[in-house]
Amino acid sequence: MSNKLVINSDNRLQEMRENFAGSQPLALRVIAKIISYLLHPVFVPVYVVWFMVYIHPYLFAGFSWVDKRNVLLQAFLMYTFFPVITILLLKGLKFISSIQLKTQKDRIIPLIGCATWYFWIWNVWNNLPDYPREARVLALAIWIASSLALMANIVMKISLHAIAAGVSLMFLVLLGFSQNIYFGMYVAVALLLTGIVCTARFLDSDHNPQEIYSGLALGIATQVIIWWLA
Repeated sequence: MSNKLVINSDNRLQEMRENFAGSQPLALRVIAKIISYLLHPVFVPVYVVWFMVYIHPYLFAGFSWVDKRNVLLQAFLMYTFFPVITILLLKGLKFISSIQLKTQKDRIIPLIGCATWYFWIWNVWNNLPDYPREARVLALAIWIASSLALMANIVMKISLHAIAAGVSLMFLVLLGFSQNIYFGMYVAVALLLTGIVCTARFLDSDHNPQEIYSGLALGIATQVIIWWLA
């Protein structure tokens, strides 16, 4: 993958990013695209919250089924619904050129909007004493990671998929180490999915290795720091 300068329609020099995705078999690129959508950053936090609420044996054990449903609904609204609506509105108002946020410029306002929603849900959960510490830590790490992504976006088109994967992977690893229950299978699945989503981004995006590895490192580091400080 490399960059080159080309003359655009306005007779100005423009940096063009090249990747090797086009040289891959069509079937492989289709699979990578599907994975990129299924493990999109707007969905990954909801998957992790669903795991905490319905799979983990005791984090939300004292919650009624209605309360559990409300927790998952809150996560869906703040991590999926409102961010997607924000991006669609920005596209409709022509503040961004593509809902896929293909350029660093396109990512600025959506990242600010998403950080706002992420801060809101962390603030709500942080003020509900019945909610487990782990849920508050996850929400805080997601908000901090999105804010750091906005700053990193100044210098590179950092992979948001990799950031989400890094936060989620390290959250499950730390959760497993902190509790006296069997967590090996869950960590193994998280590692596998992290590898799959990063590979998919190599095949279905114009990211270079530095942007994907940096995103993964940022997500992991953010979760580790928040886990020990929060």
